[in-house]
Order: sequence, then structure tokens, then C-alpha cells
Amino acid sequence: SVDIIRSAKQELLPVSCEVTPHHFAFCDSDISEDSGRFKMNPPLRSQQDRQAILEGIADGTIDVIATDHAPHTHEEKSKGLAASAFGTVGLETAFAAANSFLVEKGIISLERLLYMMCDKPRSILKTQTVKSFVMLDTQKEYTVEPKDFMSMGRSTPFDGVRLKGQVVMTVVDGQIVYLNGGQVVG
Repeated sequence: SVDIIRSAKQELLPVSCEVTPHHFAFCDSDISEDSGRFKMNPPLRSQQDRQAILEGIADGTIDVIATDHAPHTHEEKSKGLAASAFGTVGLETAFAAANSFLVEKGIISLERLLYMMCDKPRSILKTQTVKSFVMLDTQKEYTVEPKDFMSMGRSTPFDGVRLKGQVVMTVVDGQIVYLNGGQVVG
């Protein structure tokens, strides 16, 4: 898929491409248990496919880091890999996973990551800029604990993974809507 998008862009066709952190952080050989936390669509592919994604991010073929946030209940995701619902939560780990697997590994710069997560999606969707910003601690390290998520969903392939980078505060239209520790203000 990355090669097809790259070719289309070389032909100046109006295409864009997104990828999720779980697809550049993991591959099918990382599936260590019969768990719904690894069931997503598209599924995790080979190490070769993962490498193609990383190259596509590095060379600009892939435009956007998205989350594919799909918050399923414990019951929906507790039926093993074959029978669980498709999808994983991604919103609460997206920045830290991208920072850890892309910036910290030297694949892209922090500025490029922020562009891919903020500015480029707005440009593609042609949405208005609102008075919003996110304060980040790029050095904060933590181990992902799904029980601490604010989302309804707790199913993530990042469960137990050590990540670097954390959202400290989110402001939308001048109002604080998230403050470190999961406290929602407003």
C-alpha cells in the first residue's frame, strides 16, 4: 500500500495516507497471546510491512498519524483474537507511542510528528483552526496501564509497554478541557 501511495504522489495525484501507532510499533510476530487487544482492522502485518510503513513516514509518503480510536467494552474484547470485536483504543497513547517509536528512534523529528498529528490533518480536511493547543512533556516516561484510561475502552496492544512523552494539558477555544492525571475541567 505504501508503494502504491508513493507512486500516486509521484504522479501528482490528489491522495493522502494515514497510519496508526499500533501499525508502526508492532507487527504480526509481536502477537504474544490469544488476546483481543491485538485484533484490529487492518490487522498487524509482517515485519517487512512494518518497515515499509516506517520508510513511508520517514520519506513523507505517509501524511498523517491517526488513532483509529475504537473503544470497545471489556466483554467485546475478551473473546480472544478470533472472536473479539475489531479495534483498539489509540487516543490516549497516540502521542507517546509516536514519540517513542518515531522521534526517539530518529525516524522523524518532533516538529515533523506534530505536523503529522495536527497541521496536516487540518490541511487535508480543510478545517478551521480553533484557539487550541496541547502542552506536552516529551521526556516523561511511563508504563501504559489501561486501567487508568479515561476512555470506555481499555484494549490496547501497548498494555505494559514503556513509552516516552505525555500530554500534560489540552486547551480548546481558550478553555482547559484536559489537565494532567486525567482530570477533565469544564
